[in-house]
Amino acid sequence: MSGLVKKLVSRSLSVAGKWQHQQLRRLNIHEYQGAELMGKYGVNVPKGVAVSSLDDVKNAIEQVFPNETELVVKSQILAGGRGLGTFKSGLQGGVHIVNRDQVQDIAGKMLGQVLVTKQTGPQGKVVSKVYLCEKLSLVNEMYFSIILDRKSAGPLIIACKKGGTSIEDLADKFPDMIIKVPIDVFAGITDEDAAKVVDGLAPKAADRKESIEQVKKLYELFRKSDCTMLEINPLAETSTNQLVAADAKLNFDDNAAFRQKEVFALRDPTQEDPREVAAAKVDLNYIGLDGEIGCMVNGAGLAMATMDIIKLHGGTPANFLDVGGNASEHQVVEAFKILTSDDKVKAILVNIFGGIMKCDVIASGIVNAAKEVSLKVPVVVRLEGTNVEQGKRILKESGMKLITADDLDDAAEKAVKALAN
Repeated sequence: MSGLVKKLVSRSLSVAGKWQHQQLRRLNIHEYQGAELMGKYGVNVPKGVAVSSLDDVKNAIEQVFPNETELVVKSQILAGGRGLGTFKSGLQGGVHIVNRDQVQDIAGKMLGQVLVTKQTGPQGKVVSKVYLCEKLSLVNEMYFSIILDRKSAGPLIIACKKGGTSIEDLADKFPDMIIKVPIDVFAGITDEDAAKVVDGLAPKAADRKESIEQVKKLYELFRKSDCTMLEINPLAETSTNQLVAADAKLNFDDNAAFRQKEVFALRDPTQEDPREVAAAKVDLNYIGLDGEIGCMVNGAGLAMATMDIIKLHGGTPANFLDVGGNASEHQVVEAFKILTSDDKVKAILVNIFGGIMKCDVIASGIVNAAKEVSLKVPVVVRLEGTNVEQGKRILKESGMKLITADDLDDAAEKAVKALAN
């Protein structure tokens, strides 16, 4: 159910506020991890190694690339646009092709530094690893991806004979070159399906039969690993007539974590919003936004309605936080800790409609949270439903200075006013 909730939220949050740069309903892994995984499935990838220190860089150059005169140095963060990004130190670009004797210098300027790209936001992300790769002689660059398509109710391969830039730009400039091949999820990919893809890509020199096999191997990876997206840009032809995944982005369905333990062990929580990591540990659905009013609500629909009505009254939501229908007192306490850890939060709105979720449990959680967390911002509470009178009594007898509301509209209006005061 949590996967469905996140999917619904991902389509609705833009109404209420901006993203805070975190992916939903999918595990995102680093490029070097994706390359290793593709290699296990027989997909052609460049020779490469990830390193996290200058000593590792030196050893990799000597042991992995003894005969290379040039190497590609790629910063590893969970965000796109690295090549055009800028480090806060001033270094331009998160991907560099350099001579062998310059690798340590450029890697040293990346490691431990913050890279800002169009997808990270102004705060950027810390580069903890760099990926050293052999420099390939590319003669042709194409685009290849597999996604889950709602219309065809299954995997869809999208390809273009031109690559190296975003698919949005490619679709705008070369709409006739975009090919789409839906795959029957029950039958799997056929030779005919793979041939359609290869013929659409129209490789200049790579062997057609071998290229068809590469497409089938990519689909096998997608299916067996429970991917939600596999994107290779560029899928390149080399001067040795090989089809190579020169760059790759893979996402995996969170709902498959129970059977993809090896894949999900690749998760890098240091690249994720720490509040979302904390929320996931106590089974809460949390997504950070850029506003000032923290929200704690039960139910995805009510949470989105709450964010919308906050906007209607002139406020901006700081988050989406769904405590679900059976949250415990402990989860409510942890929810408050997460809300108050955000310095941007200037007011908190609790909106609970008790069905399965009981109002007295929420009320007890709020009181206990106040004891553990130093609440320095106004809290507006709207309770309705199961055990609502008990909940209101708990809050009243706590001695806390809370702002109570009769309905959602009243609660949102009071939260915005509290923010102004």
